[in-house]
Amino acid sequence: MGDPALSRRGFLAVSAAAGLGMTALSGCGGDSDEGSSGTTTVEWWNISTTQPTKDVWASLAKEFEARNPKVKIKIVQLENDAYKSKMTALTASGKLPDIFHTWGGGVLRQQVDAGLVEDLSDRTKDWAEGLLPVAKEPYLIDDKVYGIPFDIGMVGFWYNKALFEKAGIDAPPTTWTAFLDAVRTLKSEGVTPLAVAGKEKWPEMYYWAYLAMRTAGADAVQQAADDKDFTGPGFVQAGQHLKELVDLQPFQKGFLGAAYSSPTGQAATVGNGKAAMELMGQWAPVVQADAGKGLGDDLGFFPFPAVEGGKGAITEVFGGGGGHALRRGAPQAAVDFLEFFASAATDRELVKKTGVLPVVPAAESALTDPNLSAVQKQLKAATGFQLYLDQAYAPAVGQEVNDSVSALIAGSKSAEQVTESITKVAKEEQ
Repeated sequence: MGDPALSRRGFLAVSAAAGLGMTALSGCGGDSDEGSSGTTTVEWWNISTTQPTKDVWASLAKEFEARNPKVKIKIVQLENDAYKSKMTALTASGKLPDIFHTWGGGVLRQQVDAGLVEDLSDRTKDWAEGLLPVAKEPYLIDDKVYGIPFDIGMVGFWYNKALFEKAGIDAPPTTWTAFLDAVRTLKSEGVTPLAVAGKEKWPEMYYWAYLAMRTAGADAVQQAADDKDFTGPGFVQAGQHLKELVDLQPFQKGFLGAAYSSPTGQAATVGNGKAAMELMGQWAPVVQADAGKGLGDDLGFFPFPAVEGGKGAITEVFGGGGGHALRRGAPQAAVDFLEFFASAATDRELVKKTGVLPVVPAAESALTDPNLSAVQKQLKAATGFQLYLDQAYAPAVGQEVNDSVSALIAGSKSAEQVTESITKVAKEEQ
């Protein structure tokens, strides 16, 4: 969810670190048009490395190929952080895959400003207008369409009902004070309150982002980026509130080195019943079940609590979805695949089998999971929406948010230093 921008000169160092050679992969930068066989190979980069999504997406690619015998979909699937590193390197090189995963926001804008992304406004107009407006927003830049969504959702707390009951917690907390009390109560009962992937940093960022929204307000979070100034009292208070939580030592043992979706990572810790909560997006149940056992009926969801005295409301949500963009000059087959992937039939299959929320209104009937229905209900009632900070902001700023918040949680930065560091990078980006 966001890496620093790189100059062309920095490409060699990053590509070596990311495992890339000097030559981009086959689908990048225009090598995927018709060859001697008359077949168009379209390279599709995504981050769906967990089950069942990995197999479902592969099956959909084969279905598209069966319908279009002169098209071959070459799938490249990378874990979140590896994907971001390689995409940063490819952006610096000036070559992107035919179809690639995007969260929209500032990272996509950087790629668009570099002239690397296809304007889809006209090429998708006949069918993209039927997608949910809120799902399309992250991919609209200067009123032009640069991405097509396949998911939309929000970050919130996923919790173990059985562990809450064991600790005598009758209902999910709705205020920050009550949340801290719940953490103390869980600890007193020998239950690890929270799991987090400290190694990957972006899951830690979620806490500070939500606390900034609750203290300063959702509008202030975006305004700070526009003003390149994060030193306001609401942002300092966000860090202070996060420090209150950290001081309770709420996270699992070894959290600073924990990954998100590994067998010993954040999702597995919750999915195996070894921690009571995680702050994560709408995909959490699927990853919990893939990395661990999953909680079944014991899994519940609640929105990030309100902060007493803050300017934000509990109905202001933080999150985003997933989408696909095309490299500039991508073949028509890539556009056809996006249309296939955004169809009502495909969306129903994605909702049923992979736990995404529908982006096509006709697919809402496929949503039967009560927790995902709860997420959708929260989204529909939202009075404000903020995209992931490491995607909403310029790449370097987003990465600094991740790094500084991680440093605060590790104990090496104060709340004030977090805001100062982010502001410093934001001003350097001018």
